[in-house]
Amino acid sequence: MTSNLKIARIALTLSIAATIAACTITPPPSTLETPKPAAALSSATLDQYRVRVAQQIFDRNPSLVLKGTPQAMLRSLVVVAFTVDRNGRVIRSSVYRTNGDDEAEATALASLRRASPLPTPPERLLDGNGQLELFEDWLFNDNGRFQLRTVHSPQATTID
Repeated sequence: MTSNLKIARIALTLSIAATIAACTITPPPSTLETPKPAAALSSATLDQYRVRVAQQIFDRNPSLVLKGTPQAMLRSLVVVAFTVDRNGRVIRSSVYRTNGDDEAEATALASLRRASPLPTPPERLLDGNGQLELFEDWLFNDNGRFQLRTVHSPQATTID
């Protein structure tokens, strides 16, 4: 083979390879809807569910609910972490943060247990295990009554 013929074949091969590399294949659009990650869900839906949960806690614990304005200097703030299953049952709960007021902690956990089962959470809020993890803040006045941060009244601004 002559060297001109070799050069011509190499040039042809490179030209074909470049043409193929320049081609793109666009697959047809998927007919299946891609699920949205949990972070992309509307916060309005989660907020609405949290309000329903707070209302259930209030309804099941009327003698412990603080009516009116929480005092300026709260007795205690108890943050409870809890997990709800697809049927609204509280399957786990624990004090996440507190100022060490054992009585307020016990009241917060007991009021959550009394409210269970909670309203059924929207399916799209559930994780892969069919559960929803939530946090709620119990705001306690000196008299031991509470409000929940999700639906609390504005707190007093002066200490009487």
